[in-house]
Amino acid sequence: MRNYTVAPNKDATAWYVKVEDVAPTQKYDKKDKAIEAGEQLAVENKPAILTILTNEHEVADERTFS
Repeated sequence: MRNYTVAPNKDATAWYVKVEDVAPTQKYDKKDKAIEAGEQLAVENKPAILTILTNEHEVADERTFS
């Protein structure tokens, strides 16, 4: 199962979608855009888990795609 994470940068001015919590795949200005991209990746690569973090890097939501 693949793990994708939507996470903010250090000062929460940009958002990233990370694959397997390693390297960011792309940078987004808005959290909503990053979540949409993360959902699309998870749907295309099922089974997958999408973890969405807050500005403080705490888990806000976790979605499973199977």
